[in-house]
Amino acid sequence: MGVRVDHLTILVSDWAAYRAHYGTLLPIAGFTQVNDRIWTDGDGFFLQFGEAKPGTTPYERYGAGLNHWGMAMPSVEAVDRLRDRLIEAGLDIQPVQELGGSHALFIPDPDGLRAEFTYTPPGMDPVD
Repeated sequence: MGVRVDHLTILVSDWAAYRAHYGTLLPIAGFTQVNDRIWTDGDGFFLQFGEAKPGTTPYERYGAGLNHWGMAMPSVEAVDRLRDRLIEAGLDIQPVQELGGSHALFIPDPDGLRAEFTYTPPGMDPVD
């Protein structure tokens, strides 16, 4: 029996900032909102959000724990279209990165956790 990742739970420090950021990013990226805290890609993967406990430390770029979460894109053009749509929607989006043949867009959330949307050419692994 094979296993696969079916969900990711992200705790946020500012609920209003979460709603503004992910409420813009996720529908444009193709996710559907199930309820105020849960989104799905429609293919069995869910993102669940909750509020962090007061006094806890937000994401640190090179700290222990989750560094970023990645989603596969079907083409270079799809990555570029996603970036353009997010900019049009008002999000502050970083430039696309070329990573050894992959075309990657990293989008930090208000706490610094990055979502990665990347086209990886056939025959390349998505991680190295």
